[in-house]
Amino acid sequence: MQSSKSSLPALTLGAIGVVYGDIGTSVLYALKEVFASGRVPFTTGNVYGILSIFFWTLTVIVSIKYVVLVLRADNHGEGGLIAMLALASTSVKDRPKLRSVLLVIGIFGTCLFYGDGVITPAISVLSAIEGLEVVSPRFKTYVIPLTLAVLFFLFIVQKRGTAGIGRFFGPITLVWFAAIAVLGVAHIAHNPEILKALSPHYAVLFILHDPFDTFIILGAVVLCVTGAEALYADLGHFGKKPIRLAWFAIVMPALTLNYFGQGALLLKNADAVKNPFFLMAPEWVILPLVGLATMATVIASQAMITGAFSVTKQAVQLGYLPRLQMRHTSVRETGQIYVPFINWGLFVAIVLAVVMFRSSSNLAAAYGIAVTSDMLITTVLTFFVIRYGWRYPLWLCISATSVFFMVDFTFWASNLLKLEQGGWFPVLIGAAVFTLMMTWKKGRALLNEKLKADSIDLKSFLEAVFVNPPTRVEGTAVFLTAEPGTVPNAMLHNLKHNKVLHEHNLFVTVQSHEVPWIGMNKRVEIESLGHSCWQVTLHYGFKNDPDVPRALEQIRARGCEIEHMKTSYFLSRDTVVPSIGRGMAPWREKLFAQMHHNASGAADFLNLPNNSVVELGSKIEI
Repeated sequence: MQSSKSSLPALTLGAIGVVYGDIGTSVLYALKEVFASGRVPFTTGNVYGILSIFFWTLTVIVSIKYVVLVLRADNHGEGGLIAMLALASTSVKDRPKLRSVLLVIGIFGTCLFYGDGVITPAISVLSAIEGLEVVSPRFKTYVIPLTLAVLFFLFIVQKRGTAGIGRFFGPITLVWFAAIAVLGVAHIAHNPEILKALSPHYAVLFILHDPFDTFIILGAVVLCVTGAEALYADLGHFGKKPIRLAWFAIVMPALTLNYFGQGALLLKNADAVKNPFFLMAPEWVILPLVGLATMATVIASQAMITGAFSVTKQAVQLGYLPRLQMRHTSVRETGQIYVPFINWGLFVAIVLAVVMFRSSSNLAAAYGIAVTSDMLITTVLTFFVIRYGWRYPLWLCISATSVFFMVDFTFWASNLLKLEQGGWFPVLIGAAVFTLMMTWKKGRALLNEKLKADSIDLKSFLEAVFVNPPTRVEGTAVFLTAEPGTVPNAMLHNLKHNKVLHEHNLFVTVQSHEVPWIGMNKRVEIESLGHSCWQVTLHYGFKNDPDVPRALEQIRARGCEIEHMKTSYFLSRDTVVPSIGRGMAPWREKLFAQMHHNASGAADFLNLPNNSVVELGSKIEI
């Protein structure tokens, strides 16, 4: 990531496109849904009150909480819920019970991200295409098919990578923000009195007048901050300064102007409540505006999809998901990946959402629970980071996070009321992913326990072998093993069936850590075992791409010469057999066995050369 002055405009433009696409398209549906609920009588005072609540929600949650506070909690320059989770769990590593609880909470929040990743593209694209209904009611029958067509195109181009279209994200989204700001200014100019709603006392009056209805409509108000988590998640891509500059200079002013412009329109024409955003525009502008809105929502959706790929990769690295097929789509940017299983899994879920809910208003009922849950979890994890990681005084930590906790909790509680209306949908997705993740993590722990219990100490084994050594053959054997210091099953099978030992033998363990990046200078640990045998441990962060051959090049300077053409990589391909007794419930053991069977090969994941890999299988009961 560059941080020079010359790169600041480019990084800021990139942040506008990638970071703020989701929150930027919330103007399409947020204000509409508040009044569509029918709980707010249409009066001038209520319009002022709602606009004031919108403005101060953006100010407190986005400007103060995320832009000012949470962006400070970077994990070696990286952000996002997994980075925050790793930071929090490291901060309380001397409190194992607390650490376990935080890990479960953080992983559940990560799982809810997938639910958010389903609802965001569905509601965003659908709300943009619904602008056609403003042009003519005859277009209503085409809204669902067109939405599905746009989404299908979006997902089918993912395999080509985002590099080609990524350079247009910033300019298009900048045009979008300019357009929504101009629309807002045009209507504010006819009723400048609407700007009085910037005062917080209108929000306070509205809340005091009817606290219960205010609590209910918070489930719709939260739509104006959907995408706020992206500020933190994309920290590593752009840095704090460009994200902050883009928010305060472009995004926040444009959103405020548009919401207040919609409010001015509603005071002039109450019927515009059916779709205030598109009805702000003159008739001749509506069709181009629908096109621009569609592009903006596609960009917002793209950011969520890319985020889902990134989160999946991090979850795999941390051991919460099995290895999945991942394709790198850029030779320059290692972070640009394509995960086919996640891509088409998201698409199927999004199609279900569009077909089941059929309108952005219905989807709005499903939206919010995943978002507010993640916001609440971020606040909780932030407390433990600043208290135990940064060692700030307890009173300061409580005062810094308690206000945000109360705000987040209120929004979360309000969204729980939407559970029956559709909120169950993203929660169900999150719960399903959580079950998979926890089953995989527990299954891997049981598998490692079994392997460790049946393992043979490596040093003792080698001493016994070299009392009467087998035939040594030319070349290097690299044995991949999950547990350092133990004899790999692949070596036992090789000695049993081939009765030979290579001239050089490396016993390599790949370890992932709860930090985003580990540099090449800390990549390799090596220990000589004698007789041209070495124990090697390779260290990777959860955003590093494992590359065993490249890492092993470093050990040449430590007395171990490796020639790529004379090196063979031996892997154990274990088949898991569920058994009755200790461990997990039978259905979870069967699920783990299936996940283990379907996991992509370790050779691809570790970037091993296909023509040099030897896999030897074995069965293991858990």
